[in-house]
Amino acid sequence: MRLATLKSETPDGRLAVIAPGGEAFAWAPVATLQQALENWTEVAPQLAQITSFPEALEPEQLCAPLPRAWQWLDGSAFPSHGDLMERLLDVQPLRTGLPYMYQGVSDRFYGPHDDVRFNDEALGIDFEGEFGVIVDHVPMGTTAAEAMDHIKLIVQINDWSLRMLAGQEMKTGFGWVQAKPHCSMAPFAVTPDELGDQWRNGRICVDLLIDWNGRRFGAANGEPMSYGLHELVAHAARTRDLVAGSIIGSGTVSNANYREVGSSCIAEHRAIETLDQGKPQTEFMRFGDRVRMEAKTADGRAPFGAIEQKVVEA
Repeated sequence: MRLATLKSETPDGRLAVIAPGGEAFAWAPVATLQQALENWTEVAPQLAQITSFPEALEPEQLCAPLPRAWQWLDGSAFPSHGDLMERLLDVQPLRTGLPYMYQGVSDRFYGPHDDVRFNDEALGIDFEGEFGVIVDHVPMGTTAAEAMDHIKLIVQINDWSLRMLAGQEMKTGFGWVQAKPHCSMAPFAVTPDELGDQWRNGRICVDLLIDWNGRRFGAANGEPMSYGLHELVAHAARTRDLVAGSIIGSGTVSNANYREVGSSCIAEHRAIETLDQGKPQTEFMRFGDRVRMEAKTADGRAPFGAIEQKVVEA
């Protein structure tokens, strides 16, 4: 099942069920995705029973599947990305044996075709392709095994970053605020069964294809995480309940063979250039630049649809 949110007169939009081909939709029996998640046991079977899709879907109608959320918790679970970023930012995180995670801004998620506003190119504008899961209510102390049952939807995210601010904020020991503006989401949130056996061990085992200004930049696969998304959910819920509609991110998708498959963010590519050539060669984004992200399954499907956005001056 694939769900989307269409623009309406309210900030939360209106929930729709998407046809298998992605070209049409039917209105859901509840108004918003947040309402569906809060009543998932009752609502999910009603959504699954919808088989007629009478409305044509236009791309400009689409919001983020969850246009605003109670909570956005982003991990960093790809070891190759972590290693490269530590070298680039000259930081050495405390090794605790626990997942890395920070709490980001969640009052708005850009839709898949929205222009993304920044006020200064010199801040190091960067895209970050990743995956995430949306949960129902997760009780405090939920284990990783139990967390699998609380993962109701999977999403594709662009976690925008301002790299000139990231290193200095990390070194304070308090985490990011200015370096992490609002994220973007691909148009469709999908139930795990949509990925078949490419959803396994709490990992989204598909390639994330990223094009920057029309040129292929990365095609990393989501499988090689040091912690699965179910383990990240359990980590977040260790000392708190997670409300329905909380979003937990994987961190930037990255593979150890990055020289072959490319990268999911510019900063990682610059770190590779530093290793290979002594200094970074690639500049960060400029106003007018475009980025496209589309995850592809082994059989060529794009279950989440595509993020296609332009960076503009605020």
